[in-house]
Amino acid sequence: MRFPGIRRITLLAAAALGAGLLTAPGAVASEQCPVAAPMIAAGDHWVANGTDLAANSWQNGTFHVGNLALVRTTGVSNHKTLPWAQDNKYLLQSDPKRPFFPDFQAAGEAYLDLYSFHPDAPVIADVRKRIADEVASVEQGNTSYWKYVDALNMAMPSLARIGVMDGSEPTLAAMQKLFRSAEKTLFDDGLGLWRRDAGSDAYWSRGNGWALAGLAKVLQVLPSDDPRRPEYLRVFKKMANTLWFLQRRDGFWNTDLLRPWHHGGPESSGTALFTFGLAWGVNAGILDAGKYRHTVDRAWKALSTKALRADGFLGYVQPVASGPGPARAGDTGAHGVGAFLIAGQQVARLTPGC
Repeated sequence: MRFPGIRRITLLAAAALGAGLLTAPGAVASEQCPVAAPMIAAGDHWVANGTDLAANSWQNGTFHVGNLALVRTTGVSNHKTLPWAQDNKYLLQSDPKRPFFPDFQAAGEAYLDLYSFHPDAPVIADVRKRIADEVASVEQGNTSYWKYVDALNMAMPSLARIGVMDGSEPTLAAMQKLFRSAEKTLFDDGLGLWRRDAGSDAYWSRGNGWALAGLAKVLQVLPSDDPRRPEYLRVFKKMANTLWFLQRRDGFWNTDLLRPWHHGGPESSGTALFTFGLAWGVNAGILDAGKYRHTVDRAWKALSTKALRADGFLGYVQPVASGPGPARAGDTGAHGVGAFLIAGQQVARLTPGC
């Protein structure tokens, strides 16, 4: 597939961070890496044609985490993430009635990624304060904030990163209490899958994608000797084995994982999150490459050839929902594009020339 009109700007030649440019040490030349062109095309198309680009929402947070994965992988930027964060004053969404609602914390992951490029205290000040307040609440016995599986991606990675960055045992202990509360309510240990919430009887692709991706991000940062790591690793591996079995022949996963007749057809957001998690597991030596590499390759081929159009439009992204639903070729969204980009980052690490 060719991607005409891709704008290439080599960040490694950028003279200064003050102009809003990001450096990407270790990035590969996009011409040498077959994964780079689809990533660049998808990112550029979204920032040129996407909707509601300004909000500090979980959708845009997901996209910008992917957008920075694009920078790190290719050395190419569309120069949108830093201005987006600055325009939002590095703040999280808030609601006094729901002070620790996980979706409101999703933008924090993008701010934490920006912090690695721009290590200035204001970049993560609001993230750090929100987490400190949440930890204090958990220590008072409030452990049920993660009532839906999306929280494992929206909130858990930021707690892990702040906890490790600050050497804060109370933060990591609070994260563990929140995780165990969610696990007890939502995780089916026999199936190795999560229900979206306590009222759901379906095993949703994107919901489980959030869980797998969130666990991968936490495992990335937790020290190897952290006492919480074995539990997260056990759940991650159990999920991976189930997802290996459930992958469709065309490389996608059904939006309703256990009922393929329910909204059957390709779905990109869950598939991209699974691709990210499984590819990371192989790259980290946690998952057996002999078993999972073919699964990752089939999934990336499905995403980059069937879901992604030549102009960079990523289709078959189930719209915002709270459970399985239809996804059509013309459906796209920031969350799907962001998931595609973090998947590409991990697939690139498995790909010759990248």
